[in-house]
Amino acid sequence: MWTHKAWPGRFLPQSLPAKERLRAYAGWCNAVEGNTTFYATPSRATVETWAEQTGPGFRFVVKVPKAVTHERRFVGVETEMRAFLDAIEPLGERAVLWTQLPGSFGPSDVEVLGRFLRRLPADRQRAVEVRHPEFFTDARATSLLEGTLAAADAEWVPFDTTVFFQSPPTSEAEQDAWAKKPRLPRRTRALTGRPIVRYLGRDSVEETVAGWQPWVAVAAEWVREGRTPTVFLHTPDNDEAPALARRFHDEVRALASGLEPLPEPEPVEPATLF
Repeated sequence: MWTHKAWPGRFLPQSLPAKERLRAYAGWCNAVEGNTTFYATPSRATVETWAEQTGPGFRFVVKVPKAVTHERRFVGVETEMRAFLDAIEPLGERAVLWTQLPGSFGPSDVEVLGRFLRRLPADRQRAVEVRHPEFFTDARATSLLEGTLAAADAEWVPFDTTVFFQSPPTSEAEQDAWAKKPRLPRRTRALTGRPIVRYLGRDSVEETVAGWQPWVAVAAEWVREGRTPTVFLHTPDNDEAPALARRFHDEVRALASGLEPLPEPEPVEPATLF
């Protein structure tokens, strides 16, 4: 997302028109998850406004529609994929094609995934998120998936929820996430030069920051190796997300001096009560 009910007056200007919200968000962060594309393919005109509001270094990780991954499971999806690829074309090489798979998609399905990945445009980066436990706990399943992804020059996107599930929920937002988010082991192995990580912390800033320390070290090592990682930081309520993203980036920069700083956001007038 690039807007949230808790952000106006803090991270974004108050009453900002919808067509300007991404531009304001891009002052805080240099990447965004395109989660809405999972539910509906946007119009090409809408995506053109996304491209216009962001600079050439801004990165979009856009999710392949659920009709392709969850409903059809890659069978007979030519029409849906043509529409999706045409819609996001204005983003060019800034768009990463993110294929999120359901928990039921297991090792026996990897072959069809490989065929799908190889048919994607050669000039688009590919990324895959799996949720079946065997990919994380069975060495043969891990090796099979890694080999398939490597053959398609695709990255494995880990969704690290280990910190979130260390203690029971203490808020309504945490209770909702507790029921919906996957419980999977932490994975820190990168397959390409542009790794992607999703990290879910807690509503507590202190717990979130303490929990991400392993990722600070991993991301800094990737930068020193010449990789360009993208890390998405979530909390159940996401109220502090932009500030947390900048804090994480600064912690990585302290360990990897070659990492460029994030852009400086425009000053925001504080929200008023009347």
